[in-house]
Amino acid sequence: MSSEPAITNEPVTNQPVPRRRLVVIGVVGIAVAVLVVAVGVALRAVDARNLKTWTNAQVIPTVNVIHPVSAATGPTLDLPSHLEAYSRAPIFARVSGYLKSWNVDIGAPVKAGQLLAVIESPELDQQLLQARADLASAQANSALAGTTAKRWQALLGTDSVAQQEVDERTGDYTAKKAAVAAAQANVDRLLATKGFERILAPFDGVVTARDTDVGALINAGSGGVGQELFTVSDVKQLRVYVQVPQSYAPDVRSGTTATLSVPEYPGQHFTARVIASADSVNATSGTTLVQLLVDNANGKLLPGGFASLQFKLPVQANAVRVPASALVFDARGLTVATLGANGQVVFKKVTINRDFGDSVEIGSGLVASDRVIDTPPDGLVDGDHVQVASADKKVAANG
Repeated sequence: MSSEPAITNEPVTNQPVPRRRLVVIGVVGIAVAVLVVAVGVALRAVDARNLKTWTNAQVIPTVNVIHPVSAATGPTLDLPSHLEAYSRAPIFARVSGYLKSWNVDIGAPVKAGQLLAVIESPELDQQLLQARADLASAQANSALAGTTAKRWQALLGTDSVAQQEVDERTGDYTAKKAAVAAAQANVDRLLATKGFERILAPFDGVVTARDTDVGALINAGSGGVGQELFTVSDVKQLRVYVQVPQSYAPDVRSGTTATLSVPEYPGQHFTARVIASADSVNATSGTTLVQLLVDNANGKLLPGGFASLQFKLPVQANAVRVPASALVFDARGLTVATLGANGQVVFKKVTINRDFGDSVEIGSGLVASDRVIDTPPDGLVDGDHVQVASADKKVAANG
């Protein structure tokens, strides 16, 4: 007999999963879910915290801080000016007539008392002749009155004439002597006037103008009556006139030196010295007139010419310089934002001494130890907190 096992057709059934295993799987799934949620919440909290930190950082403005400094050298003041002769005398005629001759032309050096021209005045000659004739007549009348007065004085002792008549003759003699004196004074006046027919140089100098010629009709007087015949100028020294702005006037005092240059000599410089100031301000221009003196022994500088003056002004002890971008002008006036010791903003009111364009010189309100905020953001107020973008730096001393 065969020993092979018998084949049965009964169905195979799956064994059920144990309950404990299902509980474990459920717990693991819940734990994973909780972990995912916890991680998500933590990440959101970190992101929120980072966002808040970034937002707060953006609220605090970032600023650049500088230190104001005192300038090592004073500012340079360049001003236009004009040159004038140290002494300038326009020559007018004192007598009327015709120009007989002239002896010097423009550019000629002259000495004091040197003859410049001669005027011919026939009318004056006739007046002098008449005055001399009047003088002779007055002298003759005076001599006769004197003789008559002496005779009447002698007759007074004989009681043949009255005292009144003697007094009349004496008084007539006194009047005639006065007439002689008047006639003599008239002659002397005409002689003095005739002396002005010779036009003389008033001082050593150079003839800078000649506005007449031989035969020209000459009218005595100046202005609208007579014309200017010559101009004599002393050019060994020249006066320099310059209008100094009011803010710089206190620094340009008597004795201050300046460097002068003229267009005709590029690269050459001359030294001028302040000798006088108007001590008043022109209301129209806001400047004060200052006079300087420059040596011109070599004759290079020409009176009436343009010149450029350069003043080296002194450094003000209490003044400091900051960039113009640090200034704030609002309802409080002109202020500068500074950073206090506690890191808070402090606005200080300041005054400006000088404006150099990119920087200004502060006269009051700041000291060199202050930490100045350059280009402060809009809306910055006292007590605000700021953060410094970079290390402190100092503004350039020379603007």
